[in-house]
Amino acid sequence: FLDEIGNLPLAGQMKLLRVLETGRFERLGSNRERQVKVRVISATNADLQAMIRAGTFREDLFYRLNLIELKLPPLAARPGDILPLARSFLAPGKRLDPSAESALAAHAWPGNVRELKNVMARASLLARDATIKPLDLGLPLAVAAGPDAEPDRDAIAAALARAGGVIAQAAAELGLSRQALYRRMERLGIARSA
Repeated sequence: FLDEIGNLPLAGQMKLLRVLETGRFERLGSNRERQVKVRVISATNADLQAMIRAGTFREDLFYRLNLIELKLPPLAARPGDILPLARSFLAPGKRLDPSAESALAAHAWPGNVRELKNVMARASLLARDATIKPLDLGLPLAVAAGPDAEPDRDAIAAALARAGGVIAQAAAELGLSRQALYRRMERLGIARSA
């Protein structure tokens, strides 16, 4: 499996093409040629056609690799896939709290499935019990809490602790302005040194 084939430099593309066409290669540091018979699966987020036009991807390699093309839209464009994938990535014995499911569905997933897989692995490791809650996900708290929810006392205290008491940093993590965080801290009776 060759991931991000579009990132391969032209010199590497030429070598890969030669291996695919001849089935022969030499190991690094060896002068003995070896014969292989392989099938290659490759993936990329890059627009290879545009790269061919720009001269940064070899057209002959593209056609050698492009026997069957599968195009998957980004995870954000497939909201129905988010929760089934998230559940499949959970550690055995773990389950998602409904509010965590809402937070997962609300997140934009710029890192696609890889990001979701890492979020679920981290949450499975860090959750205090079998139920994963929004704060266990490590998503921006404005998303983790849901679009209309206000951070509660525990969320504010946790953000302040992670930020080392730096109000601006905690406010950014919570998706609030500094002034809004100060007002909520005052209303909830949280000391500024928290």
